[in-house]
Amino acid sequence: MDISDASTTFAALGQPTRLAVLRLLVQAGPEGMPAGRIADTLDVRQNTLSANLNILSQAGLIRGTRTGRQIVYSADMDGLRTLLAFLLQDCCGGRADLCQPILDDIACAC
Repeated sequence: MDISDASTTFAALGQPTRLAVLRLLVQAGPEGMPAGRIADTLDVRQNTLSANLNILSQAGLIRGTRTGRQIVYSADMDGLRTLLAFLLQDCCGGRADLCQPILDDIACAC
């Protein structure tokens, strides 16, 4: 990931509804959620949600899979890992031992 890709990804997360969608899909796990259920859970209009899902998808943070007539969305864990790796790439001047407490805190939060 380069700085331009990271900026696009952060811009996608810089809107409250999109951030809420991503958090919801991370909580939903690999099975994901249909778009209609996301809209109902977050009390967001379908057309507004559709635009936000598209932005998150283009940023590589979520993916949609068609199942019959509906699309089920899930968090793209590879995209999230790439973003986190970008953030921690130069962590603590390359001293991995100094980054370990951050990684431990993240792991405990999950």
